[in-house]
Amino acid sequence: MTEAAELPSAPEQARAVFGERFSDAVRYAELLADAGVQRGLIGPREVPRLWERHLLNCAVLSEVVPENVMVCDVGSGAGLPGIPLALVRPDLKITLLEPLLRRTTFLTEVVELLGLDHVTVVRGRAEEVLGKLPPVHVVTARAVAPLDRLAAWGVPLLRPYGEMLLLKGDTAEEEVKAAGAALGKLGAVTTSVLHVGEGVVDPLSTVVRVEVGESPGGVRFAAKRAKAARTGRTRRRR
Repeated sequence: MTEAAELPSAPEQARAVFGERFSDAVRYAELLADAGVQRGLIGPREVPRLWERHLLNCAVLSEVVPENVMVCDVGSGAGLPGIPLALVRPDLKITLLEPLLRRTTFLTEVVELLGLDHVTVVRGRAEEVLGKLPPVHVVTARAVAPLDRLAAWGVPLLRPYGEMLLLKGDTAEEEVKAAGAALGKLGAVTTSVLHVGEGVVDPLSTVVRVEVGESPGGVRFAAKRAKAARTGRTRRRR
């Protein structure tokens, strides 16, 4: 029996959440259960709970993402939460940012197969693309690192008054308290813990929202962004 055969049927909630892109969501789940497992992007034990724990858990993040904005999914991995978010929100312009080649190869294949014209795959680390990618309204990520480290990567990518929306687990409240000082230095003005997915996922998905002021990343990153922008302009003139 292949790993793909262990994928359960999509729950009824998935039809409601993904709407006209439901068949694409099913195809994505099949890709995760098959190629995703074979390439080491997702563990085989995750296949039976792909829908509840991964696709739907990520898709409900759309409840708190503003309309018609630019989003950067940092450390996108196998495309979570970026791909489910793209399936339910065609109004967004989403960049999937991932440093590992085997993952960006998979992401590119998924984006092309599903016809996600509003999604771009970029290979690199957050600190490497600072000043090279346009600042975004929203940065997303899913449990790829502790909150203070995630914020250090993601906040500098934001536009002034943008926000990070981070899918976290049961320790979200503790992480927010522990990262308070670090978040302040990065220019965060408000940090809150939200619960989304009522009627779709149980337990609800936990989201840490980090809202920034006029200087995302603080003074040090403002200088770094300016330097990167100057370097970019010089290269374009050559």
